[in-house]
Amino acid sequence: MDLQFTPEEQAFREEVRSFLKDRLPQHIAGKVKAGQRLSKADQEEWHAILNERGWLANHWPREYGGPGWGAVQKFIFDNECALAGGPRIVPFGVNMLGPVLIKFGNEQQKRHWLPRILSGQDWWCQGYSEPGAGSDLASVKTTAVRVTDATGEHYIVNGQKTWTTQGQHANMIFCLVRTNKEAKAQAGISFLLVDMTAPGVELRPIRTLDGDKEVNEVFFTDVKVPVENLVGEENKGWTYAKYLLTYERTGIAGVGFCVAALAKLKVIAAKVMKNGKPLDQDPLFAARMARVEIDLENMKTTNLRVIAAVAGGGVPGAESSMLKIRGTEIRQEILSLIRRAMGPYALPFIEEAQYAGYADEPVGPREAATAAANYFNYRKLSIFGGSNEIQKNIISKMILGL
Repeated sequence: MDLQFTPEEQAFREEVRSFLKDRLPQHIAGKVKAGQRLSKADQEEWHAILNERGWLANHWPREYGGPGWGAVQKFIFDNECALAGGPRIVPFGVNMLGPVLIKFGNEQQKRHWLPRILSGQDWWCQGYSEPGAGSDLASVKTTAVRVTDATGEHYIVNGQKTWTTQGQHANMIFCLVRTNKEAKAQAGISFLLVDMTAPGVELRPIRTLDGDKEVNEVFFTDVKVPVENLVGEENKGWTYAKYLLTYERTGIAGVGFCVAALAKLKVIAAKVMKNGKPLDQDPLFAARMARVEIDLENMKTTNLRVIAAVAGGGVPGAESSMLKIRGTEIRQEILSLIRRAMGPYALPFIEEAQYAGYADEPVGPREAATAAANYFNYRKLSIFGGSNEIQKNIISKMILGL
């Protein structure tokens, strides 16, 4: 089922499709559609193309470099990008830190950091989770002590962050740090911008089940951070952290990527044979496909409602938790069905085989090469950004009043 758009919205949709046809590099789209990893160079290339067009930070206000789109335009763009094989924009600078700086940063911080996010001069990562403080961010132990010495006034940061996605590429990290040990948990946290190249910052990669090293541990030992890098007020970081997380959770829902993955699943199910018939004619498999498609259509509508609610500069509320839960469950189910459809071809779990390229004799069907790796890797969707169990607690409290 396709959403109905006004003539103006349909014209914008065609504009986006034309742009993607002309400007989306095919070597990047090919990797995305095949489920292969993108290099930092790939991501920077697409980032620069979108920034040149003015479509990179498509939820930012015009005065800060955004296109001034409404909810439907943003929805159309995200969906068309996903269907065309456009990669997900690295979210930490554009989609997470940017909105926080726009709302809570001072004018000097906005003038300095926002253009650098758009240009790609700074590559950001997120310093939230810690050992023992994953979904329970109020338990963060990393400390920042404000001191004044011969070099001026700054914070001294000590502690550890973990599951730092793409930290190996980053030159900057935004962190939750404890600046008041005496206050109650949430009240003693601040939001700090830290240079990853500063003395005392150490990064250690974590190898994930699919063989990648996209997540990392970050250690801080007596790291000096200028007080100018404090966002908002000291000890008010919990407010900024929650604001950022609503944007992260809405993005994790990944409506466009669900649509693209479902389209891929349908192609596979029409090609793979079972008992002499295409798999999409098997009653049990077809029923699971139908169920996930219905769920996706419902989520599309909910996603539009949430985007429209914040079009005037607000922030998504507990609805972002609803999107996070349903979006991650839908993506995981689609990836599970793709893996099941591949049957024995999905069994090889050898990194070299996954990314050997699609020559004349690929390892099994073309779609099978990354089926297992993506299935296992994206089990994380229901954990990061606040586990789905935590999201259910938020919904029960903020929406149901329980």
